Amino acid sequence: MRVGCPKEIKNHEYRVGLTPGSVREYVAHGHEVLVETGAGAGIGADDNAYRAAGAAITKTAEEVFARADMVVKVKEPQASEWVQLREDQILYTYLHLAPDPEQTKGLVASGVTAIAYETVTDERGGLPLLAPMSEVAGRLAIQAGATALQKANGGRGVLLGGVPGVLPGKVAIIGGGVVGLNAAKMAIGLGADVTIIDRSIPRLRQLDDIFAGRVHTRYSTVEALEEECFSSDVIVGAVLIPGAAAPKLVTREMLSGMKPGAVLVDVAIDQGGCFETSRPTTHSDPTFAVDGIIHYCVANMPGAVPVTSAHALNNATLHYGLQLADKGMKALVDDPNLRNGLNVHKGRITNRAVAEALGYEMAEPKTALAA
Repeated sequence: MRVGCPKEIKNHEYRVGLTPGSVREYVAHGHEVLVETGAGAGIGADDNAYRAAGAAITKTAEEVFARADMVVKVKEPQASEWVQLREDQILYTYLHLAPDPEQTKGLVASGVTAIAYETVTDERGGLPLLAPMSEVAGRLAIQAGATALQKANGGRGVLLGGVPGVLPGKVAIIGGGVVGLNAAKMAIGLGADVTIIDRSIPRLRQLDDIFAGRVHTRYSTVEALEEECFSSDVIVGAVLIPGAAAPKLVTREMLSGMKPGAVLVDVAIDQGGCFETSRPTTHSDPTFAVDGIIHYCVANMPGAVPVTSAHALNNATLHYGLQLADKGMKALVDDPNLRNGLNVHKGRITNRAVAEALGYEMAEPKTALAA
């Protein structure tokens, strides 16, 4: 198979779909790899590194899209990219379609087979291709929140770790999954007072054991959310419903009860955000204020640390990518976990959460593939 990797064009996105190490693996499996010139610049991998790994370098992204049987990316295709996709092609990347009707329409019209990293599962029902970026985003959330909390950046002017004689800052984390766990690790490391809110009692028990009393855990109710948001300096939104739009757990009305200059970090913004007042921002302009509350809603947070995140992502995606390259569509038929990643196939939506969010009729993946 001919595998293509274009340069990412989303604002301040420095990651790359294939590292030179991954290219070597595809080449070792007998595949041809095309990489757009400069695609790896953000991680310090120049064209010569890709040539040494066995890739052919193309001058343009258009050549990659035109020649590749499978396109491997990081972020969802932009409008200039989805129009280049075609029916006999596989797209393997993050998609986050539920809050993005325009991209969905573009992928449906193209006829491409689109596999979303964020809905591929493992034997335990986990999301192995989402997990590494959730780890990065969770840790970055606290860095971002601590920076936005500084007075010069519009925040309250609170140091999360405090100092002797002064109480530490208070952090509330809504959601106890991978993002929430990693955010809590970083917040505790800075010395903050941390509370994790979740609706799963078993998960709260796990977190209580993991942190051995160093965090507070609360069952999620409207009252609990209000109390924690009103008393916290940084609130991290770490809610995930696989494939679906995130629920709006913090309303506009609740902002009036928060401390002026408190910071909301919406890690769920890729799925539409879990704060009612959230809207996507970029690394070049990451924050905005609503009713005196600072919002950090960067939609590609791990792009800020591309060396770490690109390698972590490739570690996770390589196994399934090689299956697709080696076996084509048969890989989707053979592996139910990979098949769960199928979101669009030949003009039909094959993910239930996406179909329900956007009003499409859902085609069962097995049926769509057989057709």
